[in-house]
Amino acid sequence: MPPPRTGRPPEPWAPQGERVNIIVCVKQVPDTEAPIRIKTDGSGIDETALNLVMNYYDEHATEAGLRLREQFGGSVTLLSVGHERAKEALRTGLAMGADEAILISDSAAEGVDHLGLARVLAEVIRSLPHDVVICGKISTDDNAGIVGPALAEYLNLPQATAIAHLEVDAMGTSAVVHREVEGGVEVLQVPFPAVLTVERSLNEPRYPSLPGIMKAKRKEIKTLNLAAARLTPSTVGAAASRTVLASLSTPPKRKAGRILDGDMDQAVAAIVAFLKDEAKVL
Repeated sequence: MPPPRTGRPPEPWAPQGERVNIIVCVKQVPDTEAPIRIKTDGSGIDETALNLVMNYYDEHATEAGLRLREQFGGSVTLLSVGHERAKEALRTGLAMGADEAILISDSAAEGVDHLGLARVLAEVIRSLPHDVVICGKISTDDNAGIVGPALAEYLNLPQATAIAHLEVDAMGTSAVVHREVEGGVEVLQVPFPAVLTVERSLNEPRYPSLPGIMKAKRKEIKTLNLAAARLTPSTVGAAASRTVLASLSTPPKRKAGRILDGDMDQAVAAIVAFLKDEAKVL
């Protein structure tokens, strides 16, 4: 069941030449190249000494926001929910060129699920000027792809997901987006304000410059708690979660492959015998 529509009705987007408020939602995730260790009780990933980075899809979302700002002017604000360490991911976006960053961090939000996370983001976004909200299509830690669409529902805004091409009209009132679907490309026109989620193929994120990195280190990242977002643990925390992680474990080790010697007839006979006697599929 989709979350209730509680946001303000859509309004015309700012015309070209006026300030454009772009919000990019980012998440800190484990580096996909880092070795992952599971907690001994199976309750999650052991993040001790684990290299955490900005979600790769969110790098492309940040780049999309920066390009819109370059086209129309305005500002890019990064928004994240997580522990204090999530500021590292926000500083990556600031070093790329984002103007501001906000972190919602509250121990009472432990156990928040994807819909709860979307509700937290929506409440904060609702209190900020926003013309376009951009998210990565998915996060590389859970591949859920829920937060962006749920965010659009909470904000009562039109949405387009998994965007591979984005083109905003000269007046800045809508966008034409391309979505890769099975067997073709879907082309949509989306009026602004809107929520967009992007593919990694949309663009190539810029590298943070040295001056950008130095500025990002000095920039203040505003930190909010649930109370500041007018939320309580009973509505977005573990108590309100619609899903529960029962256990997490590494996949079983795969057995070593078997090399068959001999001619073709012998190899075929050995394969058939394996499928019949060991794999039990014949």
